[in-house]
Amino acid sequence: MSVVISGHTAFKQQRLKAWQPILTPKTVLPAFFMLGVVFVPIGIALYLASNNVQQIIFDYTTCTNPVFPATNMASIPGPGSFKTCEVTFTIEKDMPGPVFMYYRLTNFYQNHRRYVKSFDANQLANINVNPTGTTPPAPTSVCSPLSRPSDAPANTYPWVKSENGVQKFNPDAVIYPCGLIANSYFSDVLSDITTKDKKTTYSFQNDSIAWPSDAAKFKPSSLNSINNGDIKNLVFPPPEWVKKFPQFSGGYTSANLFDASQQRFQVWMRPAGLPNFRKLWGESKATIPAGEYTMRIEDSFDVSTFGGTKSVVISTVSILGGKNPFLGIAYIVVGIICWILGLLFLIRHMIKPRKLGDYTYLSWNQPQRGAGAEGQSTNAAGAGPSQRY
Repeated sequence: MSVVISGHTAFKQQRLKAWQPILTPKTVLPAFFMLGVVFVPIGIALYLASNNVQQIIFDYTTCTNPVFPATNMASIPGPGSFKTCEVTFTIEKDMPGPVFMYYRLTNFYQNHRRYVKSFDANQLANINVNPTGTTPPAPTSVCSPLSRPSDAPANTYPWVKSENGVQKFNPDAVIYPCGLIANSYFSDVLSDITTKDKKTTYSFQNDSIAWPSDAAKFKPSSLNSINNGDIKNLVFPPPEWVKKFPQFSGGYTSANLFDASQQRFQVWMRPAGLPNFRKLWGESKATIPAGEYTMRIEDSFDVSTFGGTKSVVISTVSILGGKNPFLGIAYIVVGIICWILGLLFLIRHMIKPRKLGDYTYLSWNQPQRGAGAEGQSTNAAGAGPSQRY
């Protein structure tokens, strides 16, 4: 009579069917050569696709300096303390559309934990906003350390009265949009590019540069329905915006309240994972012919505070994206290494082949120090090899 113990399955008793490959020269050597045959052509294709991408990069960090060492950059007086750079550059070959314009920043750590968490998703999506009331919803703690105007440096908002040198804010006042990410929003303005003779201009549109999934996350705010006399003392632009954006230097009104659905703002609000990154500014559907071009850059984004640089990138794309030869080079290198290893193992196998299943290679069949004349080894207890198991 057999007894079946409940719960004892093939899985628990380790009786499932399994397959364990035996690595032999006949299986390993072809695998190395086949990997090389697959990886090298793919790597060459990726590398050629990257090389076909046309890209122009020019640094304009020195736009804020009175002296410009680059001969293709000139300074033009701008609003306030800002300046405007006029850059001349050459496109060697026709750039087929679509052509993309990016701004590139270096040494800017958007991946800092406190920075990444500092925004209010509900505020940006216009959730829990009562447009008929005179009190805006309070930002949550996720915007820390920049939730309310009292969190900003002293005298950031000159239209607010101060008592004994201390500004007094309405207790219901909020910053919109709040948080560190919005406060550091890229403020430079990149113009369209124009031929040197000023006859043709190629525009870069920003209506399709953000991810489609972001459309539901960023909505225009209903706070502009607050009475015009109240909104200025209840809703405040981020402190850096007061200095960088002339339209917000005097505060918000019902007419100039910031629209969070702008796609360039949406692109900025998606933090980069590395300190050196580029973000999309605009897209041109037209083919841009070879020639000399000029563009103007209104410079107000200070990179000297974090020791960074800023550049403009104009580029086409391939089916794999922008110009990045690393992936192709990596595939080629891996394929070549597989070929070299396969060749070395093949030579070794041909010069000194090893018999498969030769039990003389087992440890207890090898002569050891202190062994007898027969070369028979024993364990510490004096047991022979057959007793070890």
